[in-house]
Amino acid sequence: MQAALAAALSWFIGHNLLGIPAPVFAPSAAVGTIVAAIGQRVRRTTQTLIGVVIGILVGDGLLYIVGPGPVQVGLAVGIAIAFALILSGGSGATVAHAGASAVVIATLSPADPNLEWPRILDALIGGAVGLLVVTLLFPVNPMRILNRAATPIVQLASAELRTIATALNERDAEKAIASLQRLRSSGPDLARLSQALDGAKEVVSLAPARWQRRDDVEQFAHFAQLGERLISDAQDLARTSATALQYDEVVPQELTTTLRQLADATESLRAERVSGRDPQRARAIALEAMRGARKAGDGATGRFSQALVTQTRVAASDLLRASGLDPETANRLTREHYGESA
Repeated sequence: MQAALAAALSWFIGHNLLGIPAPVFAPSAAVGTIVAAIGQRVRRTTQTLIGVVIGILVGDGLLYIVGPGPVQVGLAVGIAIAFALILSGGSGATVAHAGASAVVIATLSPADPNLEWPRILDALIGGAVGLLVVTLLFPVNPMRILNRAATPIVQLASAELRTIATALNERDAEKAIASLQRLRSSGPDLARLSQALDGAKEVVSLAPARWQRRDDVEQFAHFAQLGERLISDAQDLARTSATALQYDEVVPQELTTTLRQLADATESLRAERVSGRDPQRARAIALEAMRGARKAGDGATGRFSQALVTQTRVAASDLLRASGLDPETANRLTREHYGESA
């Protein structure tokens, strides 16, 4: 719907308001802006304009120097793309529009001169209308974007924490190893969360209707920045659990309960962040997990089971920080609930 509206509006503005006979490239540029990855639309519009200018300058230059012809078309496209690659560092939008503009100028300009200004105006109209649609008329909900991107990470972390707890209960080292492998495959999901965060920041910066969600996005950004750390904590727990079981160490029962509490805290944290609520429940569960880690520490006698207790404590502390607490406060609460003097 955004793309359809942007295409129609850009054609109407170019043809009916500005008098361009056939503003073909205005809808094209508008759709290109809309379909760009969220968080990259302003950049995409800028790249489009740069590509158009490069293509026009190269096409016009070659026409002026050597005239029209098939070889000249090939040279115009090759040189325009080469310049676009050098100037943009390989941006797809810049390269594509540089090549397309060079083709238009090199092939149509001899028969229909003065195409340069309408081509640039088309790109300006299309890019501006695309941004207008996504920022003013139909801006997306930034929290929905973030929730969609964060859900796979939260689901993975919480599910694998429960799997690790089950592996310890059943004394199944292979199950813990399989959990570790799944956690290691989280790279694409973390990358998508980072892109979604860029997109949400773009929306709350440009769309007046979404300005009231700025604080929510900033709070969620803090959680997202620690998302990779939470996955890393789960990986450490899976790895150490597998090793403890392989060495046939006795693992305190309290530890499995604590791991499930960490999973609950992770899910609660995402839900409270998405709704804009202060994550008090997530903090309470993380602190309860901290107390459970302390009890588990009293019964952990093996080297790796003791390491598991420490890693559980670290994971709970990271959850407290992901909930918005500063490191000093999170460390103080960790010491207090773990039973250490402040």
